[in-house]
Amino acid sequence: MDSERPYQQFGHNALGRPPQGPLAKLLAFVLSAAFLVLAFMFSLVALAVVAVLGLVLGGWLWWRTRKLRQEINRQRAEPWDGMTQENPFRAAPERSSTVIDGEATRIAEEATGGATRRLEN
Repeated sequence: MDSERPYQQFGHNALGRPPQGPLAKLLAFVLSAAFLVLAFMFSLVALAVVAVLGLVLGGWLWWRTRKLRQEINRQRAEPWDGMTQENPFRAAPERSSTVIDGEATRIAEEATGGATRRLEN
């Protein structure tokens, strides 16, 4: 059996050979840890950049819509000038919570015979 056969699945270095001595294994461990730390730092920087871009975009959107918010607040404050409609921007007044439920039946006479017929709606 080949002596390097167990290392073919894992444990190879950049040259395709397993680390030979304890110094090479230590160096491989240190480099692996350094790459993990660098990857973690990169992810934190990327997350910070995304957060800052989100805040900038949100601030820009807030600034661009300020006139619309002012117009809505102004319309809430003034009375509605519609004919019989209430101001849709104004908060609804407090109303009682009484619900009246019922049924209606329409009774109509036929035009030809004069007989009464019940029409259910």
